[in-house]
Parts: sequence; C-alpha cells; structure tokens
Amino acid sequence: MMTPPLRMLFSKPNVANRLSLGGCLSTTLDRASNNLISPTSSIISQSPLLQQQYRYKSLTKTKRRQRDKMAERERRVAAGLPAKPRPPKYIPKDLPVINAMTRLDRDDESVSFDVASAVEMKEKITTQNEQEDTLRFGFDGLVMSDRVRKLLDLQNGSQKEVVSSQKRRGMELFQLREGDTGSSAVQVVALTTRIQQLQTHMARHKKDNSTKRGLDALYVRRRKVLDYMERKDFESYRKVVKSLGLAR
Repeated sequence: MMTPPLRMLFSKPNVANRLSLGGCLSTTLDRASNNLISPTSSIISQSPLLQQQYRYKSLTKTKRRQRDKMAERERRVAAGLPAKPRPPKYIPKDLPVINAMTRLDRDDESVSFDVASAVEMKEKITTQNEQEDTLRFGFDGLVMSDRVRKLLDLQNGSQKEVVSSQKRRGMELFQLREGDTGSSAVQVVALTTRIQQLQTHMARHKKDNSTKRGLDALYVRRRKVLDYMERKDFESYRKVVKSLGLAR
C-alpha cells in the first residue's frame, strides 16, 4: 500500500482540526516523514558498515576495480612490500653482472669449438664418401652387373632425384641416430636444401611470384627452427650455422 503525499495528508479534516486545536506540528511531520521513508533506507542509515557496502555496490565495475587496486597497494605498503608485485624473473637494475669467463677466454673457447666441429664434420664426410655410390630408386647395396649399375647411376637420374640424394646425404651428417629425420639440425639441413633449390629456380624465373612467396615462407620457417636451437641446444646451433655457412 502506497503512502499518501503530505499535501493530501494535511488536507484531511482531522489533521486540520488537530493543528487548529494546538496539536504538535512537529509530531505530525515526524510521523508523516517516517511513513515516507522505506524500512531498508532507515536500516542503512543506522549502520555505517551497510552504508559503505551500499556505496560500494553503487559503483561501476571500473571504479570498483580501481578502488580494490588502491586498497591492495595500501595493504602492501603497510606490510613493507613494494606497491606493485615484481615479475617472476625480475632482475634489479643495480645488480652487478659477473661474467664467469673473460672475453679472451670466451673467444679461445669458441675457436677451439669451431676447430673440433670442423674436424668431426670432415671425418663424417670422409666416411660417407668411402661408401658405395648412391644409385637410383634406392638400389644401394645390391649385387648387379656393371651395365645395370651404370644404368642406375645417379648421373642418369632427373633433377628431382639428384636433389633428393643431396638432401639425404646432408641429413645423414647431422643425424643423432640412424634414421633420424625430425631433430632440429636435420630439419635445418632439409630446409636449406629446399631453399637452395628454389633460389636456383628464381635465378632463371625472376617473375615467378608464387615461388618467391613460398621461398620467403621457408626463410621464416628455418629462422624459427634456428631460434629454437639457439635457446635449447646452443652447441648444435653453432655447428649447423658454421657448417652450412648461414648468416645469423
């Protein structure tokens, strides 16, 4: 049931008579005002905690988030902590950097590593050359006459067979085990072989934009694999870069 307004309340005869007979005007006004105020608002006005919660609920999400953030900062400062939490791997600016090796020692170590890698690569290439010549269609290691061997010689093969053989021989130099085709170093060798093949194609067909787009994609793919190797296996990364002559 709705409470009538004050004007209608004072217009009633009984109220007018009470006022004319010397009734207390303040008492009537207080009763009328109490009837107009809802019970919820009266309870909120009596409790400071409820007033604070009511004001908090009336804020927008952004202002609520800002107020919570300021309260968190005040709590951290009161506890003697920085106002904002540090990142997980935070390094102070004034922290001194201590190198375990001098620049000359690091250069000597790099030169010795390059020499050892070159010797190891030469041994692998020599061992690979001592094996039988690569034949077409995977007929290596079979007993056959000289005429059939000459027919299956790789010199009589197509360009695709020659490139495939070069790719396989290059991958064998960086294999971690026999049959390895998925390690990072082997992937870089395979991508480099394909890039060289497309570079030869682009030298003759300079307006082949589709091939140029595929070549750019291979550059990006090889760079991603090299970045991964630089983070995870730096020794293999140096060996591959030095052996293939890549500019990094």
